[in-house]
Amino acid sequence: MTQLSSADRLKQAKRIVVKIGSILLVDPGNATLHRKWLDSLADDVAAWQARGQEVVIVSSGAIALGRRYLSFKPGGLRLEEKQAAAAAGMVRLAHAYQEALGRHNLTVAQILLTLSDTENRRRYLNARNTLETLLGVGAVPLINENDSVATDEIRFGDNDRLAARVAAMISADALILLSDIDGLYTMNPALYPDAELVPEIKGITPEIEAMASAPVSADSSGGMTTKLAAARQCLGAGCAMVISEGKPLHPLAHLENGARCSWFVPTGNPKTARKSWIAGSLQPTGTITVDEGALKALKQGRSLLPAGVTAIEGSFDRGDAVSIKSTDGREIARGLVAYSAADGRLIMGHKTREIEELLGYRGRDEMIHRDDLVLS
Repeated sequence: MTQLSSADRLKQAKRIVVKIGSILLVDPGNATLHRKWLDSLADDVAAWQARGQEVVIVSSGAIALGRRYLSFKPGGLRLEEKQAAAAAGMVRLAHAYQEALGRHNLTVAQILLTLSDTENRRRYLNARNTLETLLGVGAVPLINENDSVATDEIRFGDNDRLAARVAAMISADALILLSDIDGLYTMNPALYPDAELVPEIKGITPEIEAMASAPVSADSSGGMTTKLAAARQCLGAGCAMVISEGKPLHPLAHLENGARCSWFVPTGNPKTARKSWIAGSLQPTGTITVDEGALKALKQGRSLLPAGVTAIEGSFDRGDAVSIKSTDGREIARGLVAYSAADGRLIMGHKTREIEELLGYRGRDEMIHRDDLVLS
């Protein structure tokens, strides 16, 4: 089978997460941002947005920038010093991104996350819904770890894995890791001149893991080991991932035009991976019974609306997995519910336009969206 080019892979991707390494953004000598490089990145993002693609940026650089504005000495920082540096650096970093993307009339929206935000179900859903809303109106989400408040117990520790978690969260088609290295090599190329680039990887095997090496930059928290951890997360979510050198101007165009890189290729896609996860990995916490009209709509690939629900059993919260059954007790589907059991009982059997009056707030139109539903 012919290997797809980077251009083909990227043009097929509707939703893309781009992770920017610290060394690409911050000059280690004079503590300034690489403004010309950032402007060229913004040009690339604008070009992809213009052709109908959605781009999310996960950016390192806040601590690397802020530590120097606060005159912290070179070397390792204590947790509280990292938090202070992140607070000072992120202000400048977000402003720089807005200036660069604002030249193309693109709006930047900053989101700070911790590890627990992606593991707590309710906060995960809130973050996912916020990102979906921002992408829906054409904004460019700018994401970083919330280092100013995170403790070691709730930190990712590197933005490679944060970017992978975000890519999985929003069902991205591709994650681009822009770094100071152009891909995965059979050995550390800094130590072994005969190391060879691996252009395509379809699974994280022990052999692939053995190729990883430690980071070489003082301002970088992730080396190839963290990139492989990110790749494992992406492959499980049906998301392709690529490692590419980001130092040239217009780094995304450079990648698309055939730059050396390593692609990690999943066997499925984000939609099928998410559906498999819902169908096989989640234990239902309750049951929703639907009428014949809703049953017919579900079989046609539509969402489940409150009007078609006749009964709710169990105790569940928004975002939990539930079993959907017909009136004769057969399980016909499973899905992630948009309302708690208590709220669901209040709106079941009612029209969507009545939800706000019944609950006192405006929630989703669907009890279970079709993207969160799998037929049994």
